[in-house]
Order: sequence, then C-alpha cells, then structure tokens
Amino acid sequence: MSARVDPYAAPLATGRLRFLPRLNPLAKLAAPLPAIVLVLFARDVITPLTFLVLGYAVLVVGAPWTRRLGMALGVVVPVGVAAVGVAFSLWADASRVDDTAVLVQLGGWTWYAGAVESGFSTALRLAAILVLALIGGMTTTGPDLVRALVQQLRVPYRIGYTALAAFRFVPRFGYELDVIRQAHRVRGAHGGRGPFAAIARWVGYMVPLLAGAIRHAERVALAMDARAFGAYPERTERHLVPFRTRDAAFVAGFWVVTVALFWVVRAWGA
Repeated sequence: MSARVDPYAAPLATGRLRFLPRLNPLAKLAAPLPAIVLVLFARDVITPLTFLVLGYAVLVVGAPWTRRLGMALGVVVPVGVAAVGVAFSLWADASRVDDTAVLVQLGGWTWYAGAVESGFSTALRLAAILVLALIGGMTTTGPDLVRALVQQLRVPYRIGYTALAAFRFVPRFGYELDVIRQAHRVRGAHGGRGPFAAIARWVGYMVPLLAGAIRHAERVALAMDARAFGAYPERTERHLVPFRTRDAAFVAGFWVVTVALFWVVRAWGA
C-alpha cells in the first residue's frame, strides 16, 4: 500500500532531500534545547560563536537549501550580528569596561574593547539561539508538529486539532483578503491616498473579513460535530508522525556534541 501524502504539507525543496525533514518534529525541538539553554546563560564570545557554527553546520548539511534559508544564513544573521553587536557595544556602560583597552576616544566619550566584547557576546547569543531554533522551524510544518504533539506527547486531540483548524484559517484569510481588495478596486472604493485613507481601507476590509471568518468557523464546527469529533477519548490517525530510532539517535548525538563542545570551550578558556 502506498504511503498517504498530506495535501497541506509544505512542498519539499527541489534537489536531494536532506535528513532534517525526515525527522520527527519533537526530535528537532528537543535536540538543540540544551544548547539554547547553555547559550542563554553564556557571557563570553566563544560559547555562542561555537554553537552558532554548530547550528550553521546542521542546517547546511541537513536542511533542503531554499532561497529563504540562504537569505537567513547568508544575509540576515551576519548583518544582524554586526548591527546588534556594534549597537550594544556603543551603549555599554563604560564604568564596567574601563579597565580594558581603549579603541576610540572622542572628547569625553571612549569606546573600550570590553564594550565591543560585551556587545558582540549579546549579538552572538541572539544569533545562536535563532539559528538553533531554525533547525526545527525551517524543516517542520505546523500540521506535522501538531500531529507529533498529539501522538507522542499525548496532548488531547481536541486541543491539538482545534489548533490545527486555526492554523488552516491563516491561508484562507489571506485569500479572502485578496478577494475583498479586488472587489473594492472593481467598485472604485479606493478611498484616496495617505495614512488616513489606508486606515479607512483597512476598516472597510475588516467587516467582510470578520463575517467570512465567522461563516467559515461555523462550517468547520458543524463539520466536526457531524463527524462526532471529541465524542471518543482517542482518535484514529490518518497521517502518522512516528518517533523512530533515527530520531532518538539524532537527539542523543546532538546532546553529546553539545556537552563535548561546552567542555572544550570551558577548558580552552580556563
């Protein structure tokens, strides 16, 4: 029997499929969690930089390469680290780093090396947490995450699939908003230009959008009631998201690498 395909799942990137999309969503959430905690409490530069490189390596090797992922790793993260690091270093408390080397001195203002280290430590922490979170976020669909929560963590399916129904609303709202905008253009209800005209247009969009949302929610509620949704303690799953041996191996391996890198950094900085 051929495997069922989820029609709502995100399309896979072209080219060879990497290993991250094949893993259970909970494994991709649990694996980087210890690294995120360590980075969150780190106050040096080397620790977040090390785990930032680890996150980059896992994404480059395991995630399908898409334009969005390339933009995030190649542009957003490096530019963000540079901008946030410089900003935090300029606003650092000089009294706490005045025992370090002076980099720039303009009148009564001094830019210390300790301020640069503190600023880039904060920027690298934020970047490392972001990249580690992308391991699951860039390779997991919302429906699969909900199914994994219901099937593995025993979240009540009434809660999980209600959230899944709400998740389905988002693209539908986008489609209905486009239809409403086109209808307003056909009728010539542009409302002029400027900020007040834009606010007036959005107010005009909200009423039919809210009415459409209520109608759609009513149809979904009637359909769920007709199918006896919630009448039984358990639900037969059509799309299974199993937790396999490779998922446990990925989590264990990531944790081992996290601990090893942490002790290496600690020993190197001692």
